[in-house]
Amino acid sequence: MSRLITTLMSEDFIEYKDTSKEIVLSDLLKKIVEKDDRDKIVQKTHSLLDEIFYLTQECSYIGILDNNSVLYLNKVDKSKRVLKTRNSIGLHAPLHTNGFGKILIAFSDIDINSLTLQKFNNNIITSVTKLQKEIELIKERGYAIGNEEHEFGLKSVAVPYFNKKNQFVGTISISGLSVRLDEMTLHEYGQDIFKLVNRFN
Repeated sequence: MSRLITTLMSEDFIEYKDTSKEIVLSDLLKKIVEKDDRDKIVQKTHSLLDEIFYLTQECSYIGILDNNSVLYLNKVDKSKRVLKTRNSIGLHAPLHTNGFGKILIAFSDIDINSLTLQKFNNNIITSVTKLQKEIELIKERGYAIGNEEHEFGLKSVAVPYFNKKNQFVGTISISGLSVRLDEMTLHEYGQDIFKLVNRFN
């Protein structure tokens, strides 16, 4: 056993916690496990993103919480439009600036008071009280709307995604040009995507 532990330590898979004798996973192994988990999420949701794209004809995403921000894991956009949303896979966005992040706030154990509500434009909610009310509304209806908060000209709608064990995983969302996504359309898509995601599991 001691040889095995010594080998795992020499390869940076495990390490001692601080100055104690408690052995924990190293950052390297955590990253390997984390990447594996994320790859599984991408695989399991790809067909769902396909369905959502065909339902809405808008770019669909799966995003997760990472260091108090949205991390975009995957997207599906099979449209032949000249103007498309940029490739966001692997990029991060502040939680309070779009529908994606608002879902993560609503269904994760996040203290809103701990967030830096930076103002990028006039559409962004920078008041903790107003954001809390928005989160309560999102929990009631099951979807969130992003209204040109992170980027002018882009709107989004997002719903929570739970695994088969009913554990919250992340957010399934669409994003598209505001000229195509008026308020009524966003609410209709929010309800339709919510139903589709719930049927998926």
